Amino acid sequence: MTENTKDSYLDMELLRFTTCGSVDDGKSTLIGRLLYDCKSIFEDQLEALEKSNKLKGEEGIDLAHLTDGLRAEREQGITIDVAYRYFATPKRKFIIADTPGHVQYTRNMVTGASTADLAIILIDARLGVQTQSKRHAFIASLLGIPHLLVAVNKMDLKDYSEDVYNDIVTSFKSFAKKLNIQDITFIPISALNGDNVVDKSDQMPWFNGTTVLQHLEEVYIASDQNLVDFRFPVQYVIRPDLNFRGFAGRVESGTIKKGEEIKVFPSGKTSTIKAIETYDGQIDEAFASQAITLTLNDEIDISRGDMIVRSNNLPKVSPNFDAMLCWMVEDNLRIGKHYILRHNTREVRAFIKEVPYKVDMETLHRQETDSFSLNEIGRVRIQAAAPIFFDPYKNNRKNGNFILIDPDTKITVAAGMIRDEVTKTKKDHIERAQSDNVKWEEGRVSKIDRQNRNGHKAKVIWFTGLSAAGKSTIARALEKKLFDHGLRTVMLDGDNIRHGLCGDLGFSENDRRENIRRVGEVAKLFYEVGAIVLCPFISPYDKDRKFVRELFPENDFIQVHVDCDLETCKERDPKGLYAKVAKGEIQDFTGITSPYEAPEDSEYVFKTAELNEDECVSKLFDDIKESTKQ
Repeated sequence: MTENTKDSYLDMELLRFTTCGSVDDGKSTLIGRLLYDCKSIFEDQLEALEKSNKLKGEEGIDLAHLTDGLRAEREQGITIDVAYRYFATPKRKFIIADTPGHVQYTRNMVTGASTADLAIILIDARLGVQTQSKRHAFIASLLGIPHLLVAVNKMDLKDYSEDVYNDIVTSFKSFAKKLNIQDITFIPISALNGDNVVDKSDQMPWFNGTTVLQHLEEVYIASDQNLVDFRFPVQYVIRPDLNFRGFAGRVESGTIKKGEEIKVFPSGKTSTIKAIETYDGQIDEAFASQAITLTLNDEIDISRGDMIVRSNNLPKVSPNFDAMLCWMVEDNLRIGKHYILRHNTREVRAFIKEVPYKVDMETLHRQETDSFSLNEIGRVRIQAAAPIFFDPYKNNRKNGNFILIDPDTKITVAAGMIRDEVTKTKKDHIERAQSDNVKWEEGRVSKIDRQNRNGHKAKVIWFTGLSAAGKSTIARALEKKLFDHGLRTVMLDGDNIRHGLCGDLGFSENDRRENIRRVGEVAKLFYEVGAIVLCPFISPYDKDRKFVRELFPENDFIQVHVDCDLETCKERDPKGLYAKVAKGEIQDFTGITSPYEAPEDSEYVFKTAELNEDECVSKLFDDIKESTKQ
């Protein structure tokens, strides 16, 4: 290879693509055909395959085995691991990731497709669109792969029928409407015979599109890279002597020029680029995917795991975020278990706080769950021990992905795509507010000491229900009875709270959530001093009630659902609120213009249209007195 040829090869555009689909759809055969027809196979490889086939009593070569790297793969005739192959044409360089089709190897498909610019999904013309075809299409969409090529294979086994091809295209397009993929191309092929792979097929004159290779050579990928958001995770600090201090790494996205102002995370310090060093010398500007070393005009303490960005283009910085997660091991996901979160070059401890749902791969419907098993995919909420510096995956694939590692086994257990940060104003979640600069102070008098002085244990009794259901009536009567029997009580009345602590809040959904968050924190303070805290609040949202419940040890939080039908509540209307709603004087009223999510996890349910005050109070009093005994 001459120097000019070498330079020309290095300058060629690189396309990374992956093949996926159901078992035996012909993924490996397609890659073998591409390599064989492009004359990208060495003679010793062909000889080895011929010998392998002779041992099995077969003549010639099996193109599918060109990508088999494991002995078990050759023996079983299947792909198990991700097989990578490289080849080039005069127009472009290629890296192929051949991924397995079996359901149990879905994790391998995620690995192979994570860096792809294009995904080829093969569909067997005899079988049509299968569940695994849908699964892989969904994963391609989830991973943000911008281009999808659907190759309808084994057309020779269906007599190259145009109707068969059209039916599969229609079926796949119907499913693909649910996916976030903008560019989908369909090509009918026979990988075994080479129809429409490298050369145009004479068997399908009705098809006017390109061949697979032509599409791979011509698909436009220059605009797929994020060249706006400069993100430079520091891999290594280079300090050969006292006169040089550089920060080495790869530009994950964006560009940077000499002299530009930068900001360093997590310190927040700023400086300007002094020089951009490469193996071949200094350059004035660096682009995404380049390996470089940056030097700065100021002495800043920077180490591996830090990130350098432009000062006027910052990533999100948070320890809490939403993500889509693919679970990759046999052991199920466990909420609360600590994992190592690796994001670029940064590693921090993290745990999964919540699993809102997993995705049914057949229908793409969401299913409620609190865990994932092998190969399941869904949404999680993660809290890290320290902030990470990220962009949402949909905006920046390079800076929006991460993996979770089991700290005990060092095995990668999951791969994730960050959706966005989680904040306390998020519609479906309340975050417990915390500051890095303060810590909980323990007094010299413990809760145990106070409970011993009081002669009973601390409890929180939470009453929830519609307005006029009877929450406050029951709570006040119960408080009086407990007090008369010598128990220390505190009543947090909803109206009283609104006069002071929550006087700045209205009745929007977010304000209602904040109201309950504050009440829960105040109840926690009274609980810590050994009191029985009674809290009658409408608290319409299940998430908010669960947030308060989680502030307290198990069995110390008792939820009472004061269940009363809306018509009875309207008839009672002790404060005239329902009448005002009817006149249009009150907006956002629970049960009428705002929702009430009835709890399913209450310790007590009192139907107050049927039970009177004394019956409810008597039942609660006996049980609470018994459960608070020392």
